[in-house]
Amino acid sequence: MKIRTFISFMILPLLSIQATAQSPQEIIKKSENQIKGKTSYGIIEMTIITPDFKRTLKMEGWWIGNEKALIEIKYPKKEEGNKTLKIGKEIWLYLRNTESLIKIPPSMMLQSWNGSDFTYDDLVRESNLERDYEMKIISSSDTVNSEICWKIELIPKPQAPVVWGKIIYWVRKSDYLPARIDYYDEKGKLVRYMEFYDVKEFHSKKLPAKWVMYNNIEKGRRTEFTLIDIKFDIKIDEKIFSFKELEKRR
Repeated sequence: MKIRTFISFMILPLLSIQATAQSPQEIIKKSENQIKGKTSYGIIEMTIITPDFKRTLKMEGWWIGNEKALIEIKYPKKEEGNKTLKIGKEIWLYLRNTESLIKIPPSMMLQSWNGSDFTYDDLVRESNLERDYEMKIISSSDTVNSEICWKIELIPKPQAPVVWGKIIYWVRKSDYLPARIDYYDEKGKLVRYMEFYDVKEFHSKKLPAKWVMYNNIEKGRRTEFTLIDIKFDIKIDEKIFSFKELEKRR
């Protein structure tokens, strides 16, 4: 009886730990699901900060998964009505003043989107890290902005169609929200990193209200995204993602 009790005392906790252990793929998937939905609509401010100037754009956006997106600039006045349309892996720009529609060619996909530290490629790339990267937990006790995190290394799989040579992804253990993402080039140089701040509740969904992309090549340069309001899993009329609708003001 004593032996049986001893075995239960020693072994059952170990089995419980193994049962709750998570793979890096599961952690990343939970983290990404925390900040997206099947559909979403949001009002966002994007501020581009450099050593020489500061520029803020207010935008309205509609998303259907990773397949379709429409982002319209509402402010400043001179750019009001300019839109970015994404369908699949293709992007078009609509310029209100000239009423012109421009398709972004593959050669321009790594260029800056609206002068920010995000690229057109960031807008079209599907969020499928599990498909394109091998993942490994390299720490379970890292701290980012006072939050204990998993630190996960992502290395591209052979022939994966990705831009980055390595990604380091920190996920908060308390709620699975992303805390920081580092982006390295193929030579192992840190090009940029994004940190997430100011967690708030938006219509019963908890999210970081501020996302900041820091440029590690041009020091003193960063782009801040501030979520003014965002709703998930709502009905969106897919006709707004058509060329015919681009000329309409909303």
